[in-house]
Amino acid sequence: MQKIAFNDLEAQYAHLKEEIDAGIASVIKGCHFISGPQVGELEQALCAYTGRKYCVTVSSGTDALLMPLMAWDIHEGDAVFVPGFTFFATAEVVSLTGATPVFCDINPHTFNLDPDSLKEQVERVLREGTLTPKAVIPVDLFGEPAEFPRIEEICREYHLLLMEDAAQGFGGAIQGKRACCFGDVSATSFFPAKVLGCYGDGGAIFTDDEEMYQKLLSIRVHGKGSDKYENIRLGLNARLDTVQAAILLPKLRALDEEITVRNRMAARYSEQLEGIVEPQAVLDGYFSSFGYYTVQARDGAHRDAIMKELKEQGVPTMIYYPIPLHLQKVYEPLGYQKGDLPVCEALCERVFSLPMHGYLTQEQVDFICDTIKSL
Repeated sequence: MQKIAFNDLEAQYAHLKEEIDAGIASVIKGCHFISGPQVGELEQALCAYTGRKYCVTVSSGTDALLMPLMAWDIHEGDAVFVPGFTFFATAEVVSLTGATPVFCDINPHTFNLDPDSLKEQVERVLREGTLTPKAVIPVDLFGEPAEFPRIEEICREYHLLLMEDAAQGFGGAIQGKRACCFGDVSATSFFPAKVLGCYGDGGAIFTDDEEMYQKLLSIRVHGKGSDKYENIRLGLNARLDTVQAAILLPKLRALDEEITVRNRMAARYSEQLEGIVEPQAVLDGYFSSFGYYTVQARDGAHRDAIMKELKEQGVPTMIYYPIPLHLQKVYEPLGYQKGDLPVCEALCERVFSLPMHGYLTQEQVDFICDTIKSL
């Protein structure tokens, strides 16, 4: 059995080497390292892939989440609703604006934001009256889009702005509508471990709103106006490097083929591990890009035993995420207690992720499953 990688970037590079190398060489030859033509080409290709009207590439997935909040003037006294089970950046960007993240529980089967919990939290904030509900940031966790049809209804009811955090969701869909097309604005990440990843940090923001698009272009380059040295607002240095754009272009062309493999391997995992662990549920009409293949063990001891045996057999695993956001030390001043988000807390004790990428083989999946079934 060949070495099993958690996310085999070496195999992907070997498959796309000629195109990636040529793209990098073209940037070096042209010496247009910032805002080169490949950046615009990538933005057009991303719009064509997702179906969004506008795309602004940026320097990281975190900047992609932060910049729309800046454009909306989210500030101190505002409440922004986020799931308690996700990567820290989703809440972090809210705090960076001075606003307060309000944590919501999740669906125990999809691992995504629970619309019922969202509504409960909005109602609670309105009753308490100390914060103003302003926005919601659902996350497309592990490749599956959040329940946007229901979330959009809630946002309309309470007049909330909606940003899709598609950092893990790129390539997913609901009824054929692709991730990065939901909400007023969407953000994704091109961190190397993502379904569509570059060779460093990178991200993108999508919208159909021209006014938002123009604000994002300004914020991306220090809040510039019509001239490089005219600054009309506070902004960031958040441009995607041309080299990263050149790397992403061939990866985007190969993406659908890789996602097909991911789905085939996910189905093979689920079939063989039925009754042993519970995989993330994909709702009817939903399509996951399976950025990660994440399952629930029976309890923490069961998870530890599986991960220990896999490690001894040379199989890497990961835990996404061991601590829910509302119990992170940095958010102690918000007053959350253990038991406030019971589903988030339970999943943190049971979930783990198995190797998943577009070059995973049936033989590797079978070996992993046989190892788990041997316990």
